[in-house]
Amino acid sequence: MTLTESNMLPLGTKLPFFELEVVPGTGFSLDTGELSPVKIKSLDLSIKPVLLMLLCTHCPFVRHIEVEISRLTNDYGELIQFLGIASNSLITHPQDGPKELAQQARNRDWRFPYLLDQDQSLAKDLQAACTPDFFLFAPMENGEQQLKYRGQLDSSRPSNNFPSNGEDLRSALDLVINGKTVFSNQKPSIGCNIKWHPGQEPLWFSHPS
Repeated sequence: MTLTESNMLPLGTKLPFFELEVVPGTGFSLDTGELSPVKIKSLDLSIKPVLLMLLCTHCPFVRHIEVEISRLTNDYGELIQFLGIASNSLITHPQDGPKELAQQARNRDWRFPYLLDQDQSLAKDLQAACTPDFFLFAPMENGEQQLKYRGQLDSSRPSNNFPSNGEDLRSALDLVINGKTVFSNQKPSIGCNIKWHPGQEPLWFSHPS
């Protein structure tokens, strides 16, 4: 494990295009109710904010906040479009494969679609650096979605005694839902580095896998 912070994608960035397969046994396709790919046009971009969560199964930082993610989806599931994104290389880390992801979702009763970013293109578009990593986009008048929050869930870590309560992300969610400006003093998430495919690391990547 290499301790890594978020790159903090610039606020105002547009929601990147994506078309990703749903992990069998998780969530549902937002347009048909079947396990077809989830893509931008599947989302309700004009009304509901979109929260992209870079997750995996083996990272202790993700495991540490799994219960709070469950609470978040229960509290905000009617107002926010939650999407789990699994971008780790299955070449180097097969323990983050579809069966393991589906088991993780069942264990925590996650109802959101868990998407396989197998070519890691969405992670690169987000400049994602670690798991967990959170990206909250909100609808604009032109029908696009822009980044309003990125960074940590809260200040809880496996190595400290702070309870995981989702404080930072919950504050941003409440502001976005109520059409208010999100605070700019946003703290990076910290976790395990994204496991890139060998030889395909992005330019900002400087840590060994």
